[in-house]
Amino acid sequence: MTHEQTAIRTTYFSIAANTALALIKGLAGIFGNSYALIADAIESTTDILSSVLVLFGLKYAKRPADENHPYGHGKIEPLVTFLVVAFLVTSATIIAYESIQNIQTPHQVPKSWTLWVLGGIILWKEISYRIVIKKSKITNSSSLRADAWHHRSDAITSIMAFIGISIALWLGKGFETADDWAALLASLLILYNSYLIFRPALGEIMDEHRYDDLLEEIRQKSIKVDGVIATEKCYIRKTGMKYHIDLHAIVDGELTVREGHEIAHELKDYLQETIPNLGNILIHVEPDS
Repeated sequence: MTHEQTAIRTTYFSIAANTALALIKGLAGIFGNSYALIADAIESTTDILSSVLVLFGLKYAKRPADENHPYGHGKIEPLVTFLVVAFLVTSATIIAYESIQNIQTPHQVPKSWTLWVLGGIILWKEISYRIVIKKSKITNSSSLRADAWHHRSDAITSIMAFIGISIALWLGKGFETADDWAALLASLLILYNSYLIFRPALGEIMDEHRYDDLLEEIRQKSIKVDGVIATEKCYIRKTGMKYHIDLHAIVDGELTVREGHEIAHELKDYLQETIPNLGNILIHVEPDS
């Protein structure tokens, strides 16, 4: 199975999980008098929409390179990530606004059974996060990583709701708004996580260098190719799940153009065979001085 197929299947998993949880949270929140759970349901609903966006981005990024897009269509991924972050920020804003409104409005203490619902949700969302984040690392997908953090932020919101409801039930009268305060705190945590998702995607769209480990691996493997004495400049930029490389290889200055050309091809082939997820590789031959 290709990385693209793995990422798409993982996104279908996210959509199904978020749909089920949005319904469970919404019903439990309404019948259990818990706004923290309703806030959770709101976030899960935005998670569904963002996962659909991720799915669209991944399918679009699969398109092969063409005349207008010689490096492929992978740049759609960080753009989709920006949209996913926008959904996160929107849901956090809605949750914060509604929490403040509910704090100012007297209401009943949440039902005790909502804690059992939240316990199951927290466990499932953390499992979902670990599944999706593992797949994002395998595929090098920034949008899938953003989708994973949706699961983690959902788990954080549920933990805050669990704490708030527990306080309200334990301390009783006068602490009915504890779960609303918990939802407000959760919205701030969601905003912080949104920045953590946004920053790498911004670096990707700006071709920022963030790949020191890959650069070192390229240098070490390059000198294993016969005829390559050393490497000089090496530029890496990420497009979707692929890394495009511009590499200066130093060879014997007495070689003919044809010999230098053959070494460059051997180096390119070797890098693509031994390092996964490499896209276009441009080798510039430099004479040894």
